[in-house]
Amino acid sequence: MIYSVFMPGRVSIFVTCILDQLFPKAGVAMVAVLERLGYDVEFRKEQTCCGQPAFNSGFHDEARAVARHFLDVFDGAEHIVVPSGSCTSMISHHFADIFAGDTKMLQRVHAIEPRVHEFSTFLLNVAQTDDVGARFPQRVTYHDSCHALRELGMKDVPRRLLRKVKDLELIEMDTAEECCGFGGTFSVKFAQISSGMANTKVDSILKTGASHVVSVDSSCLMQLRGTLSRSGHKVETIHLAEVLAAR
Repeated sequence: MIYSVFMPGRVSIFVTCILDQLFPKAGVAMVAVLERLGYDVEFRKEQTCCGQPAFNSGFHDEARAVARHFLDVFDGAEHIVVPSGSCTSMISHHFADIFAGDTKMLQRVHAIEPRVHEFSTFLLNVAQTDDVGARFPQRVTYHDSCHALRELGMKDVPRRLLRKVKDLELIEMDTAEECCGFGGTFSVKFAQISSGMANTKVDSILKTGASHVVSVDSSCLMQLRGTLSRSGHKVETIHLAEVLAAR
């Protein structure tokens, strides 16, 4: 049982595009952990995207339209929990960029920023716990996604949570902070470079002897899963939420 001096409240989850389409189990796992901690979880069905794909591709008008919709959908939400460092960074760092000069929209952006939390940082900073009662008897290694590490400063946060998981052995890889090579459209426009980066990452993962590689970004896990699978390796990729939901 998890004890806390704080009374759990209501949280709204933002299910990212990749989670929705390719990794729904990670979203279900996130809800399971939040509910285990006593939170009332809601899913606002009108939600779509954070606008990052359009923004990164230079389509700022389209990104603004999607971002405006996000602000409309989550207006009034007490907490917005996001299972992705990448999408969290887009909302908390780059909504202000795409609405620069629009005073009214910037007021809305700045009002919502403190209520947007990447999933693992929500557990530590809002729920104020690093032990969610998980058990995962495997050797794992952790991959730092670029946005989570460099824009959100999440170096120790996921590791603190993993160290509290019963029977889990965390083995650091020697390239934990290096990019996996996905980078959204980067992996399409620069496929050979992307593949080379992924292969370097996989070599590092294999050296740890881990059975699973964990991350907070499903896009990175998708990149690594593809490379591992094509190479015939049996290492599994898994979102942090799935590890924390395991009992």
